[in-house]
Amino acid sequence: MRMETNWKFLMATAAVIGLMQAGGALAQEEPQTGGVLRILATGEPDHMDPTLAGMVPTNNLMRAISRQLVSYEASTDPDVAIKPVGDLATEVPQPTDGGLTYTFTLRDGAMWNAPSGARQITSADVERGFKRLCNPHMQASTLTYFTALISGLSEFCDGFAKVEPTPAAMKAYMEGNDVTGIETPDDRTVVFKLKERAGDFVYMLSLPMPAPVALETLDYVPDSPDFRANFIGSGPYTIGEYTPDTSLKLVRNPAWKPESDPLRKAYVDEIDITMGLQADAIMQQLQSGDGDLAYDINVPTAILATLAATGDEKLTAMSSGNTNFLFINTVSDNNKGALKDLRVRQALEYAVDKAAIVQQWGGSTVAEPANGIFGIGVLGYHKFDLYPSPDAKGNPEKAKALLAEAGFPDGITLKMPYRNKDLEVATAATLQASLARAGITLEMTPVTAADYYSKFMTNPVNTKEGTWDIAPVGWTPDWVGGAARSVFQPQFTFDGTHQTYNYTDYNNPKANEIAGQAINATTPEETAKLWAEVDELVMADAPVVPLIANKNPRYRSEAVKNYKPYALGVEGDWTNLWIER
Repeated sequence: MRMETNWKFLMATAAVIGLMQAGGALAQEEPQTGGVLRILATGEPDHMDPTLAGMVPTNNLMRAISRQLVSYEASTDPDVAIKPVGDLATEVPQPTDGGLTYTFTLRDGAMWNAPSGARQITSADVERGFKRLCNPHMQASTLTYFTALISGLSEFCDGFAKVEPTPAAMKAYMEGNDVTGIETPDDRTVVFKLKERAGDFVYMLSLPMPAPVALETLDYVPDSPDFRANFIGSGPYTIGEYTPDTSLKLVRNPAWKPESDPLRKAYVDEIDITMGLQADAIMQQLQSGDGDLAYDINVPTAILATLAATGDEKLTAMSSGNTNFLFINTVSDNNKGALKDLRVRQALEYAVDKAAIVQQWGGSTVAEPANGIFGIGVLGYHKFDLYPSPDAKGNPEKAKALLAEAGFPDGITLKMPYRNKDLEVATAATLQASLARAGITLEMTPVTAADYYSKFMTNPVNTKEGTWDIAPVGWTPDWVGGAARSVFQPQFTFDGTHQTYNYTDYNNPKANEIAGQAINATTPEETAKLWAEVDELVMADAPVVPLIANKNPRYRSEAVKNYKPYALGVEGDWTNLWIER
């Protein structure tokens, strides 16, 4: 698929990726260099290793400390914000060989902050980044996108899986074996050979995970304390002082050359992230000017209405196809395997009061009831509801009837963990109350925000042993634009290898078949039609209960200027704003 065609797909989603300013257009001001950008966080980043980065806020950190072949310009123009452009690559190439070959040229002057001194990033570093995606210590969450497409990568990873997960063994394998579908004819040229046409391949390259990797990085276990202490940066900033769960300081990378980077101006001298704060405290500090940006919270609902009503220009709402939903554990034998019964899962679909959750999150301005796997703005999103209820308030009587039919006339008790963090606490309580109307009792377990995904949900033992029955989770497409694959593939496909975020190894062969057609479709109309069919096929199985599709309310201090969104991070771009105090 040619890039011109795929760009049409993006235009369909441009409106929802855009920036909504309460007070109108941004004033043009003279850039100021220097100062400290102060970021306030409840927890620390899920990873500081680009290969393993997974959470949306982490994309903002990666924007500052690493570079990719392809990325996006920070912009308030929605058309510009989601158009892929060259980052380490001089430009986004047109594919050749019927859409199966992509050839990239690397920028001169893009450097590593290597221990021995600044060094040019080369094509070998790019290939090494793709090899490291499947390291046996911890694989990248987006690995299967690339193994499904790049010739020889799956075979390389099969061999890598047999290697002992020590730095020496992993380094020896990576440096001693090649990926047949990644060619490096010289230091500045990288050629990718795909197994099939993929109109969204270029957008996958904007993710932090396949970022180039310096040779010296292989001396450390991925994302270990030693890795972090010896971080080798390629972005305008690099890791300075770091105290786990407390603070992270990003300082200027002396090897970074502004002329080699068309996307990052790096106005501020330092970026300080303070962790372990409560959401209310973060908002108070942003409003008082004691902090500049929030790292990992939305504007609390209690404050949101007031800020919107007063027309506060520092309030912003961004959408990137994000959805919240309940994942249903069909693997465990809890309740004699009740959740393996479609009727019990359908009862959950009918039981939830989605309208109440919308109100908790701030009302229709920032959320709406969701009924499918795709969020607003993802090509394939459409209005449908296989489990309708009046005004999305749930149908407890229908749910009770389904439970009785499945052999649970007296109801059922389910285990539900939840992130012990701002709105998610209230959401858990609302779910408990609405499910109770249908005879479903929830035993709830709070889990810290830092551990919920990284240690609790992504541990398959917890799933198999029935530590949870239903679990609130959220998903934002991994890239912007025609991003349906990045919702469907990691969460709703299984090829025999467990994926990090498909907690139950859910799979639907017919949906997979239609998804394959959608990926290769040549018109936006056909693509949307096929992904819509996939959505309905998945929801007929009821592996998840969609809750809400939302926009993310953000707030910044008065000192923050030139606030422009970085689309992948769903936040103002740290590397392009400046501070006036």
